[in-house]
Amino acid sequence: MKSGATLLVIAGLALLNGLSLDGIPMWRQFAFVALAVAAYLHGRHLSGRRGWLLLSAAAVPGAVHTVLDFWDGAGALTALGLFVTLPWLAGRFRRQQAELLEAGRERVARLEREQEYLAERATLRERARIASDMHDLLGHDLALIALRAGALELAADLTGPNREAAAQLRASAVEATDRLRRTITMLRESGPAPTRPPEESIQALVERARAAGMTIDLRQAGERAALPPLVDRAAHRVVQESLTNAARYAPGADVLVHLEQIGGTLTITVTDSAPTPPTQVPKPVGVPVGNGSGIAGLRERVRLLGGTLQAGPRDGGFTVTARLPLDQEGGGR
Repeated sequence: MKSGATLLVIAGLALLNGLSLDGIPMWRQFAFVALAVAAYLHGRHLSGRRGWLLLSAAAVPGAVHTVLDFWDGAGALTALGLFVTLPWLAGRFRRQQAELLEAGRERVARLEREQEYLAERATLRERARIASDMHDLLGHDLALIALRAGALELAADLTGPNREAAAQLRASAVEATDRLRRTITMLRESGPAPTRPPEESIQALVERARAAGMTIDLRQAGERAALPPLVDRAAHRVVQESLTNAARYAPGADVLVHLEQIGGTLTITVTDSAPTPPTQVPKPVGVPVGNGSGIAGLRERVRLLGGTLQAGPRDGGFTVTARLPLDQEGGGR
């Protein structure tokens, strides 16, 4: 209400100052400048959703005055248009421009927060997968410890105190296994159980993707020593996520999976060629599709093992390169 009344006052003063323009004094000329500045500031800083209606209402007396005295009425309307309407429109334009810029900044900030949230979720999801792999590995070892402790407890030549110690060892192993299972259950994300067995090899993964319709060339170089369990799971995840991305973003492309084990380091390189137009090659069926955050999760898993991961376009396709140290007793934790 106050904003509209202010605009009406400015428009009324412009109409009055626009009468009798023959030989106007200097102070009236400065008044026009002051009215233009006031109209601009009104449009720039004050809300004026009904500004057009108010200016039209203010122009009515000037239009009526043109019937009585055409030149005075025309001068008043000209003063209203030049020194009020145009500056007010300029102020409104600057206000809307500033609002658009602020909305753009807020949108960019919101998108950045969403990207950070997605990256954090991918990191937590990958850590949960690592915890699940640890459960599979440690649970098996603890079960063997409990089994051997049970066999030791039944030994005929065991003394009473030693038999009691073996029983306590077996009970501790069983309790540790149960605690590990409960902890991993809390960390594991809700959802359907994975259909892929945890001991699936990279060769079996490649064969499964080939059966789904992908063209994959698997090459291995260097040593063929057995991989530590965590490194083996990480290598499997790198190949799996790379094949998933190739099936999603480059259906029909040729994929090369290269494994090289030299000098205590396993290098995994998965490269796909330029994608074939989707109208020519159907998307493979049976290959899992990720949610766009798999690379961030892979980078976290590889980092926790002391390795590095690089992913990006190359020669029209996409390449993922991971280097994993095989010595997990050292810095790869």
